[in-house]
Amino acid sequence: MEIEDITQIVTKRTPSMLGRGRFTRFSILVPLIKVNEEVHILFEIRSSQLRRQPGEICFPGGKIDATDENEKHTAIRETMEELGLEETSITNVSALDYFVSPFGTIIYPFIGVIKSLEELRPNPAEVGDVFTVPLSYFQKNPPQIYKIKFHVEPEKNFPYQDIIGGENYKWQIREMDECFYYYEDKVIWGLTAGILSHFIEVLEEDQK
Repeated sequence: MEIEDITQIVTKRTPSMLGRGRFTRFSILVPLIKVNEEVHILFEIRSSQLRRQPGEICFPGGKIDATDENEKHTAIRETMEELGLEETSITNVSALDYFVSPFGTIIYPFIGVIKSLEELRPNPAEVGDVFTVPLSYFQKNPPQIYKIKFHVEPEKNFPYQDIIGGENYKWQIREMDECFYYYEDKVIWGLTAGILSHFIEVLEEDQK
């Protein structure tokens, strides 16, 4: 293969994230809604019938299907399915920063506006309940943050003899922030709290 052939191959492709094919991709919507003339954020409580994370607090969202037009389309589709909404009831959908999880997923969060609580028809197979919290509450009450530390554990037949330092090689150990918000009797944590914290930071940055 000639240099010209190599440069042509690389030039005509669109760069993406290295290893993206090994990640499962999800889209999530942070629903904004007016309640008594005040902006609220809507949350779901996952149905107790679900196999994964039953009863936990989350935003509507789900896995990106091959038939979805793009990440935004997934966020809208999942919100429609989970909350029983028409597409016209979800407006002003805009992207936040996407998140690469250490657990093998890429999360694409969006914000969107839902017209009214009266239009909601939650799917009981997926949603046990919904509730809203004033946006101002999160702006005035930052999350409590705890650290999760990851450690490196190579498999038994790892070729230590082929690397400088061998079994004493100094791996870079990383840690991750885990956010917790507390509202009345609700605990909002994990990915949901992380996306929420990012959204509040975006609003605060714009005010500076």
